[in-house]
Order: sequence, then structure tokens, then C-alpha cells
Amino acid sequence: MTSTVVNGGISFWYADDGLPLARDPLPGDATADVVIVGGGYTGLWTAYYLKKGDPSLRVVVLEQRFCGYGASGRNGGWLYNGIAGRDRYAERYGHDAAVRLQKAMNDTVAEVVRVAEEEGIDAAVHRGGVLEVARTPAQLARLRAFHEHELSYGETDRLLFGARETAERIRIADAVGSAWTPHGARVHPVRLVKGLAAAVEALGVTVHESTPVTEVRPGQAVTPYGTVRAPYVLRCTEGFTASLKGQRRTWLPMNSSMIATEPLTEAQWERIGWAGCETLGDMAHAYMYAQRTADGRIALGGRGMPYRFGSRTDNDGSTGPATVEALRGILVDFFPTLAGVRVEHAWSGVLGVPRDWCATVTLDRATGLGWAGGYVGSGVATANLAGRTLRDLVRSDAGRSGRTELTDLPWVGHKVRKWEPEPLRWLGVHGMYATYRSADRRERASRSTAPSRLARLADRVAGRH
Repeated sequence: MTSTVVNGGISFWYADDGLPLARDPLPGDATADVVIVGGGYTGLWTAYYLKKGDPSLRVVVLEQRFCGYGASGRNGGWLYNGIAGRDRYAERYGHDAAVRLQKAMNDTVAEVVRVAEEEGIDAAVHRGGVLEVARTPAQLARLRAFHEHELSYGETDRLLFGARETAERIRIADAVGSAWTPHGARVHPVRLVKGLAAAVEALGVTVHESTPVTEVRPGQAVTPYGTVRAPYVLRCTEGFTASLKGQRRTWLPMNSSMIATEPLTEAQWERIGWAGCETLGDMAHAYMYAQRTADGRIALGGRGMPYRFGSRTDNDGSTGPATVEALRGILVDFFPTLAGVRVEHAWSGVLGVPRDWCATVTLDRATGLGWAGGYVGSGVATANLAGRTLRDLVRSDAGRSGRTELTDLPWVGHKVRKWEPEPLRWLGVHGMYATYRSADRRERASRSTAPSRLARLADRVAGRH
């Protein structure tokens, strides 16, 4: 069923909406007030809020391919309130600080929707919330604990469902329960990033594409075409950070892969349900994520081959046949009635993973260098909060404002050690995900409510807990 799959081509989202018209590369040396490296969500949101806050600022964005080429144009379209590292921040800075961070993320979902509406960006937004499903006794125990944990961070509007209530929303084989939060929406990632890039240019931001930055220095972003000099140089490169000089071990480029089906018929949707168009996840250790697209497909993702040796990235989203088949297997396992449905597109992309799995925003006042990222797959919304926070950090440092609620959030200025050198990096990541998959198999076979000890071992090796 995969012989006609379009493999790569950046992503299904670009196949659906078309590649953007190319913007000019940097013509030579230039100066600015702020130069932003990376034309994905983080870089574009930062540019957007900087110019909205101070239209006189000269802001330049440098992008190695085209805006949205990386994770911003390849993700699963989950605009939701998850943020990497919240529990660790609670341990280090106190529970109240982490609650403030979570509230900021809850508000961020609405902020992205607000700006999209204000700027006339048709990103196929549907605010159906996020539904996370349990399919084994161990997953159900994990789901209930997860639900209670989220309540402790002030998310009192979330709901816990049993098997019958879950089936009323979506009919997934073996589902025994689910948890739902309203703080989530389905989006079309490419329409969002294209619209945001256009809005940024309309504000007067200069965007140069096909301009790879090879090195970031205090006051300088160096490219083959020239150097842009600015008091503030902001690195917004997420999974592609390893390509910059001196950054190979800063964030690990974790690979995530997706498939998109052909459009389903009304009869097929009637059998599945999913009328609320919630973004869908599960409680497996090697988890999946999915959405019901605006044109009636299922787009579903998982880790596939999680990491390429030497922190390399893929070629335009190309994905191995084994990964495509594995993702198709998940689709049919969840929805057995779709066994004959064709997979029409497969693609991959990288996300940034810090060694402690904590997203961060930083501005070094001594050098003017700033960065944001390490979202570990939760970047569609987190990038917006990061952009607003970088704006506030720059404005505060430049004497244009004081400290704000955003600059006082616990992820600001967080430091983490680098990843291990190769081959330890490759061995560790592949061993970790092999262990998670083994843990899932054992949990399904045993039907015990106790979580697999293998998963706890993998968490310790990964540094996630």
C-alpha cells in the first residue's frame, strides 16, 4: 500500500499548499539593530513582536533555505500548551514558578490563534483541544497520574474520560480511557509559517533566504555572502543548530517522521468518529501524534529512525521505507477499519533536544547573543512564547522597557551541559528508543498496570528525569 507514496519533498503540508516563492539572498555586508538566524516559527515570531513593539527597529532574518523549511513546515500541526522541562523547572525554581510557565503556555495557544485572525492567516485552525488516549492497563495508570499532575499545575479545565466516553469522541481499537485539555488546536503548519513570514515582511522586516549562517559571533552573523552586524544576534535554529560552528553538541537533532493518508470517505469517518478534530496522542513510551486534517486525511507521526550519526539532518524530508511501514502499522493498529486506506505522503524533520530535555530562552547581556529552542517536539506554540520573551529580553537590555512577566519565567537563562561526543550520542539515542519500544511491547503483553522497568531505565539514560 506504500508503492505510490510521495516520499519527502519537504512535507505533505508543502505538497498541499505549494512551495513559497524564493526571497533574495543577502547581497553583501549589512547592519541592523537585531539579526535573527533562522526563518522558522521562533525567528519569525521574534521578528514579528520586535517590529510590532518598536517599528523603528531594523530587523533582519537570515534563513539557509526558505522560511519554514525546517520543523516549522514539517510538524504535526499540534498547537498546544505542552512545554519541555516544566517538571525540572518546578524542582529547580519552585512549583509556583512552573505554574506561571504553564499558564503562559495555556495563554500562548490563544495568542497564536488571535494573531492568525488579526493578520488574516488562514491556517486551518480548529480549536478542538488535545486528546491523549490509553490502550493498555499500564497506559491507563500513566494517563490518570498524568491527568492529576496537570491539575496540580492549575489546568483545572481538563477532563478525564473512560472507555465509553472516549469511544463517543473517537473509536480507537482497545482504547480504555483518555484525557482531554481545551488548550490545543489543529493547524496547517505551512499556511501558518507562510502567513507569518508575509506578516513580518509587511511590518518592514528584511528576510533573506538561501543564506546559510556558518557562524554566530558577538555582534556578527557570518554567511558566504557577507556578514550582518548588529548589537543583538539571536539564534533561532532549533534542530539545525548543530550545523553552526561550535554548536554540534548543543542540541541534538532528533528525527521525527510522519505519514498522511488519502482523504477518507464520509463512511470511513462515520466509523471512526473524531468529529471534534482534536489533536490526538497516546500514552505509549514511544508515542504517536496525529491530526484530522482540514481536507479529511489523517496525518500521523512518530520517531521512526530517531537520530542520524554525527548530528546530520535528512535530505528534504526523505524517509526510509521501514519507517513508512511502521507508521502505517500504527495507523491500522489504532483504526483497523482503515487497513485498505492508501498512504499518500511520508516525510521527516528534526527537532532540537537539549541534554536535559528543557526548552530555554536566553540573552547574554555581555555579548548580545541570544537564543531560544530545545522544544523537544512541542515547538508550534512554544516558539511563540519564545519570540515574545526574546522581544522582552532585547527591549529590556536596550533600555526600552523593564523586566516583564515573561522575562521572569523559569526557562529564561537556563543552562545545560552539551551532549556526549560520537559514537556515544548515536548509541545512547538509538538504545533509548529501542528500550522504549520494548517497554511498550511488554506492557501490551503483560496487561499489568505497573509501568515497565525498561522505560524507567531509558528515562534515566536519556536524562529526562
